Formats: sequence, structure tokens, C-alpha cells
Amino acid sequence: MLEAIILGIIQGLTEFIPVSSSAHLIVFPWFFDWQGTVNTLSFDIALHSGTLLALLVYFRKDWLDLLNTIRRKDGMIWKLFFATLPAAAAGVLLHDWISENRSPALIAFTLSLVSVFMILSERNYAKSARTGFEKINMKNALFIGIAQAFALIPGVSRSGITIVAGLTTGLKREDAARFSFLLATPVIAGASLLEAKNLMGAGDIELGIFITGIAVSAIVGYAAIKYLILFLQKYSLRSFAYYRFILAFVIILSIWNGAAG
Repeated sequence: MLEAIILGIIQGLTEFIPVSSSAHLIVFPWFFDWQGTVNTLSFDIALHSGTLLALLVYFRKDWLDLLNTIRRKDGMIWKLFFATLPAAAAGVLLHDWISENRSPALIAFTLSLVSVFMILSERNYAKSARTGFEKINMKNALFIGIAQAFALIPGVSRSGITIVAGLTTGLKREDAARFSFLLATPVIAGASLLEAKNLMGAGDIELGIFITGIAVSAIVGYAAIKYLILFLQKYSLRSFAYYRFILAFVIILSIWNGAAG
């Protein structure tokens, strides 16, 4: 139960802060040799459903406004819909591959690679005019959606890669984050429903551990959304990139020490 609470806190923070929640949910049990329920993809996705609740509550007014654009061909709801398709397709087609490829070595590589992208996007941030959320067109939405599909690889970070893609299209940081979070909502919902179906046929599960993890990740996730958007109004992604480099180094060092031992 304590492990579930800790991982719920980690998920709530790292789902929205661009440091990769999947990396942390894999690496923490690996570091501390946690076994059983908390070290499964099913539990990871259950924690994601907690952050889904946080998204739905925080952006409830935004979703109501978006639904009002459904009758417009260029409505933002349609841009989000089509931007969701690449990740949805990849999630269905690559579900087994994702389940089997959760190695710390892969995570160290993807943490470092996306950190480079984050730093490069920030280097160009001030060199071009920045647009707001309402200026997102279908082409840019699809570009961000394709980027989101790569977040299925552990260590990439959904928020990290989609915010970087948003910055690349010329969005302000806070607007890139807002679109990123709205875009994550249907994908997380779909993954949660798919895994819930698999769990129903899996027999006995430790329901208390699942409920605890979901509740904690929802509460912490809500706070993380609020303060990250405020943070990005004033500060860059560089601090998150540096943290990712440090975490990748620690993982590599741990792998090396394990091999040497």
C-alpha cells in the first residue's frame, strides 16, 4: 500500500511535468526491487486513470467550450480528435511491444534524447513570434499528435514531446502545455478503458492498492497541472531537461554497477 501511495504521488507529478511518468513508474520499482502489482503495466495505466480524473476536473470548462465548436469544420474539438488518432492507433497496434520493452537502458536513452529536443526548442523559442491556443491549425495539431504517438515509448514523456512539438509550431509555452494536456485526455481515457477490459478477465486483483494509487495520482496530478502552467508562463523547459539528463546518468550508473557486481 505504501508503494502504491509513493507511485501515485510520482505519477501525479510526472504525468504533467515533462520528465516521463512511465520512466519513473518503471525505474522506481527497479531501483528498490518492488515486485508484484505495483510493478506491472496494468498498475501503471490505473495510475494514469487517476491523472485522467485530474485532467477532466481541471479542464471541465475548457471541454464544455470545445464541445460547442463541434458544428464548425475548423473547430478545436476536431483538431484534438484528429491529433489523437496517431497515438490511439499506435497504442492498439503496439500494446504488446510496449508491455515487453520497459528496460532501464531504453529509458536512459529516451530521457536523454528528448532532453536534447527540449533544449533545442528553447534555444529557438525567442527567435520567432509566438501564437496562442486559438491559433492552432489542423496541420500543427496533427504534428503535435504524431509527436504524442512517440510518447508510448517509455522515457519519452507525453507532455515533454508534445510541448516541444507545440513550441516548434510557434506556440507559447503555456498554450503548448494546455493543448498537450487536452490532447492527453482521450488517449489516457482509451488506454485506461482498454486495460480495464483486460483486468476484468484477469481474475483476482488487489483492488485496494489500485484505488489508493488512482486517488493519490488524481489529487497530486491536479496540483501539478495548475502549477506547471503557471511555471511555464515565466520559465523555460531547461530545468526539466537537466533533471532528465541526471536521471539518465543515474540509471546508466546503476546498470553499470549491477553488471560489475
